[in-house]
Amino acid sequence: MKRLQNRIAESRFALPVTAVYVLAAWLACGLVQQRLYAEFALFAVSAYLMVELNNRNSLIRIYSRMVSCTFLVLSTMAAAAFMTPVSASADAWLVQLCFIGAYLMLFSAYQDKRAQGKVFYAFMFIGVASVVFVQALFFVPILLILAGTNLMAFSGRNFWAALIGLTVPYWFYGGYCAMTGNTAYIMTHFAANAWVAPPAWQADISISGIATISFTLLVTLIGSAHFLRNSYKDKIRTRMIYEMLISMSAFTIVFMALQPQHAAMLTGIQIINASPLAAHFIALTNTRLTNITFCLLAIAALAITAFNILTGGAI
Repeated sequence: MKRLQNRIAESRFALPVTAVYVLAAWLACGLVQQRLYAEFALFAVSAYLMVELNNRNSLIRIYSRMVSCTFLVLSTMAAAAFMTPVSASADAWLVQLCFIGAYLMLFSAYQDKRAQGKVFYAFMFIGVASVVFVQALFFVPILLILAGTNLMAFSGRNFWAALIGLTVPYWFYGGYCAMTGNTAYIMTHFAANAWVAPPAWQADISISGIATISFTLLVTLIGSAHFLRNSYKDKIRTRMIYEMLISMSAFTIVFMALQPQHAAMLTGIQIINASPLAAHFIALTNTRLTNITFCLLAIAALAITAFNILTGGAI
């Protein structure tokens, strides 16, 4: 017997209905009034790339659009938390888009130690993200390690391709600063204070932000526990990708705990890691308990999104 969660997970209408809900939520967030067109465009491209990420890597072994739907719901919840007239910014959405692009390229380099082009573009995306969020460079070592341990794509050529790709955005960024006579800006971009974390209790995180982060961490925990218990049912390549997502989730959570002032940026990254994990749980479980859990999570996601919209709270 198919339960509600399975009927929704396997429905061909799940993604269109979710898209309508997302558009309504963005309108309620102030898409038109605050002219958040750039943010919405970046979000829309990210959503499309998540569809591609799912399709190219067969992240769910049955037909399901839950990866994309989960990403849309979590990102919309974050949008409602992040977007106020004071804090609205395209930076967080650009960083999220860049990390999805990096994942898309890296996953396609699975077991290919001569995939210099794919690795180059993957780390070029990280370099672009670091232009607006320099702390994105912290993810470079962990991505290189996971490229070797999980994707089995580490080699000398790929390593140098990664370093060159990482620096390419700064060739253009440095040239622009030189042309505009603002060479001091690129030095301050890498200044020591950019790497200092304030005490957690000094981080200015609103109630809506805490609710959004907590929910994202909850679905990450549920999805990770489910996958680790049932990973033997998936192909080796799929297992390697999900284990990489779990590792990236753990790193992002620790990063967020150490530098809570970057919660908005890091939540966007964590949503990318959490979406496939949560989708795997929703689409591939079929018990009364998991069905109840799915319903409670769906209600909680809608409630937190509504709360964030009504309060206009920002991280």
